[in-house]
Amino acid sequence: MTKTSIFIFFLFAGFISCKKEATQISSVKTYTYNELKPLLEKNDDKTYIINFWATWCAPCVKELPYFEKINKNYSDKNIEILLVSLDFPKQVEKKLIPFINKRKLKSEVVLLDDVNEDLWIKAIHKNWSGAIPATLIYNKNKRKFYEQSFDYNKLETELNTFLNL
Repeated sequence: MTKTSIFIFFLFAGFISCKKEATQISSVKTYTYNELKPLLEKNDDKTYIINFWATWCAPCVKELPYFEKINKNYSDKNIEILLVSLDFPKQVEKKLIPFINKRKLKSEVVLLDDVNEDLWIKAIHKNWSGAIPATLIYNKNKRKFYEQSFDYNKLETELNTFLNL
């Protein structure tokens, strides 16, 4: 066997033996509201779904698979999902990161760590009480805020009103 043949054999064997493992995350990017704000105001050709949630919020956890399914089913539709965790910063290592890994979340997850809730809640939407789950869907033509939980069909229906403009 020549060196080239051996190389090709091992290369091929490597491809065959590779299993696609879910990537485990070890950190979550933390934002203040001022750092998060530009992500809530992009003006390009994408449609953005920003979900505010926490691991301790049962309705939030229940709807997360719907956002993940949208992320997968609409991957070719120029959609970007951002899951903004409102978990306690001290619990990121013990709760949030293990939660993300256990649930194999593919959407981007960030932590909002800003003690000035009165400022950023009203800045995100003037009528937001601060209750979660809450979701912002927007693109350059339309913007809508939802202080509610979603099931998959309702989330998909709302998203389609943005895609069919």
